[in-house]
Amino acid sequence: MTEPLDVRPRAEDPLEQHLSEVQLLLSRHRRVEDLVHRQDMPRHELVQDIVHKQHLVELQRLLGRLDPSNIARILETLPEEDRLATWQQVDEARCEGILEIVSDDVREELVGARPYASVRNMLNAFELRNGRLSQVQIDSRADLANVKPIWVDLVAPSPFVRAWVGKHYGLDLPDPEELTDLEASARFYVDDNGEVHLHSDFLLDTDKESRNVAVAFILHQDILFSVRQEELPVFRLQRLRARTQPGYVTDGMDVLLDLYAADAEYSADALEDVYAGLEKVGKRVLGHEVTDAEAAKTLAAIASEEDLNGRIRRNVLDTRRALSFLLRSRFLSPKQQEDARQILRDIESLDGHTSFLFGKINFLMDATVGFININQNKIIKTFSVASVAMLPPTLIASIYGMNFKSWFPELSWEYGYPFSLALMAVSVALPFWYFRKKGWLR
Repeated sequence: MTEPLDVRPRAEDPLEQHLSEVQLLLSRHRRVEDLVHRQDMPRHELVQDIVHKQHLVELQRLLGRLDPSNIARILETLPEEDRLATWQQVDEARCEGILEIVSDDVREELVGARPYASVRNMLNAFELRNGRLSQVQIDSRADLANVKPIWVDLVAPSPFVRAWVGKHYGLDLPDPEELTDLEASARFYVDDNGEVHLHSDFLLDTDKESRNVAVAFILHQDILFSVRQEELPVFRLQRLRARTQPGYVTDGMDVLLDLYAADAEYSADALEDVYAGLEKVGKRVLGHEVTDAEAAKTLAAIASEEDLNGRIRRNVLDTRRALSFLLRSRFLSPKQQEDARQILRDIESLDGHTSFLFGKINFLMDATVGFININQNKIIKTFSVASVAMLPPTLIASIYGMNFKSWFPELSWEYGYPFSLALMAVSVALPFWYFRKKGWLR
């Protein structure tokens, strides 16, 4: 049996204490493991598994109690063999935070030693195989060295993933959360190394919301690098087409142009949805009398369609700017120039549709507001008629409320009180009869 782990402080520095505890657990693990390997006994694998679990579970518990910064310092201090053994016991949910803290050399070593799911979700590489775009699973920098991609796609990459991918290819990948520049000089330019940089907006239209997502493109050594914060339907469509159609793309520039073409198609599909949505709104507004509650829902629907139409217009405008930059910079082959001009012609047609939809939206908005004003006028008219109709009975009640009995002999009658009530009822009925005859109550 192994002696229990002594967790009492051995040094004044807590980090030194934790480091000693990790080294002690690793040494016991190896010592007992070597002993089991030398023994020729029944159920050897079962005993070995128990020994593994005994010490590794203790190590996992110890690491689970430590802050990521302490784990990072311990990993940097340990020898390579111990470092990798310790890294295997770190909870995967904490790996990314720790990798952001450790030094660059240690980070590359750890990522290569233990690929984990988040890296696969962040990084996608595509190379040409038999004329088709084929995705290659990338778990570490070593995997990148074994492929010749034409497209490297990063989705919500962490700083350490951007760092080691950029270091491998010799370029700086931007943070997708900082792609907010509107100036053309900051969005479309060529740097001193000949790299082409483009920052473009791509439309994302879902059932819950619609928005524009910024995407950074870098063309470096015939490889297209794309960096964005979230997955987009346009990129999924491009990957599907390139996989199924031989010769669909031949290099990174083809991929970029096809992404812009797919974005224009996606915007056209979104415009069709706007048409369909406004058609439903139009039937509801123009088909029958609209109540205030229905008008409120209609205004919300119109505002949603107007927002989507505006985002589509912004999206195609940004795509036009990017294509114009590529045409002016003469980066495109003759065939690619023709493809870019065709995309620009498609965008021109979309401009006409967005302008028409803005006019239709304004018309439906005015019509809905007009129904609201009519309903409000009806309420005001009701109050006006009621106030006018109540003036005669108010006058009669005021007259009979005076303390002059001698002047009003009918007050002494046996039916004087019912007579005054009947007189007031007649005075109310006569104005309503007159208003209805004139058609003012319709």
